[in-house]
Amino acid sequence: MKQKLINGRVLTPAGLQDGLAVVIENDRIIAVGPADETPVGDAIDLQGRTLTPGFIDTQVNGGGGVLFNDDTSVEGIAAIGAAHRRFGTTGFLPTLISDDLDVIDRAIDAVEAAIAAGVPGVLGIHIEGPFLNVRRKGIHDASKFRVLEDDFIERLTRLKGGRTLITLAPETTTPERIRRLTEKGALVAAGHTDADYATARAAFDAGATGVTHLFNAMSQLQNRAPGVVGAVLENQTAYAGIIVDGFHVDPATLKIALRCRPHDRFMLVTDAMPSVGADADHFFLHGRRITVKDGVCRDDAGVLAGSDLDMAAAVKNTVERLGVDLSTAVSMASAAPAAFLGMTDQRGAIAPGYLADLTLLNDDFTTAQTWISGIAAD
Repeated sequence: MKQKLINGRVLTPAGLQDGLAVVIENDRIIAVGPADETPVGDAIDLQGRTLTPGFIDTQVNGGGGVLFNDDTSVEGIAAIGAAHRRFGTTGFLPTLISDDLDVIDRAIDAVEAAIAAGVPGVLGIHIEGPFLNVRRKGIHDASKFRVLEDDFIERLTRLKGGRTLITLAPETTTPERIRRLTEKGALVAAGHTDADYATARAAFDAGATGVTHLFNAMSQLQNRAPGVVGAVLENQTAYAGIIVDGFHVDPATLKIALRCRPHDRFMLVTDAMPSVGADADHFFLHGRRITVKDGVCRDDAGVLAGSDLDMAAAVKNTVERLGVDLSTAVSMASAAPAAFLGMTDQRGAIAPGYLADLTLLNDDFTTAQTWISGIAAD
């Protein structure tokens, strides 16, 4: 059965266009063009709203009242995904904050089972730690930290059917081990790291292709010590995740970063916690109470603990606070993460042959509807 989405502004690879219809059959987009020149299908009136590629979030700790660390199950992953679909996210990596190795094992098993069961939107797993630097631990529990050893590599890269992203501090391992992870199919990002510039550069040379939440929990750019931030801003190819919530990084700092590198190498991420899509003023992380107030998550000491950000709000903030046009902001939430994950032939664009993962935005950037593989989601 064909669906024909009409009367909307469509964000195509050529930019926003009016007067186009998007025709979906089964799980694919089969045509994009003038309404009278595309195949007939059950008409869905978009009422002038903006149709974009579905958002892809590579850092989702929780949502809908569920924290992935606490619920490493297919049901928990499904609940997290359902919460984020309400905000336009059609693809995500459930993200495990530093934990014991047996919890990592259960998380990998759960993601593999979720993918096999067809849980909507699950693209793999993000293992954020425990191979991190205690000096840049942020909210992570340093008692869980360990050094990345050779015998962990097979264990970390055994997921079948999805992507594995590993955030690590390059100074806690070696370029050779980073290279081995990537040779096993993992994506490696630098994060929670106090590495100097040379060590960060060596990690990129060894195959690391990303950085987790740029500016947060990493060595900063200084006059005689460029640090990880300097290495990233100089690098023109690595993908940098950014949290645009007004709390993690000052908008002026992000504006400067955007002037240093191609915009298509920035990815919007939420670093979302269980409060997203849930009516909750607190949750617990490794026994610590995290309070959610005025859109920010902090522990009792005031340390930021992930975010209360959703992806639609991240797009809005990128437009309104960073002065980025809507097409670019949406690309940072869709095409860029799709490219980072190696999925540009399937996701991140509204074009024939692509999966029908779509988000319909109201004028105020709230989400009116999402489709995952052509199926309308609640």
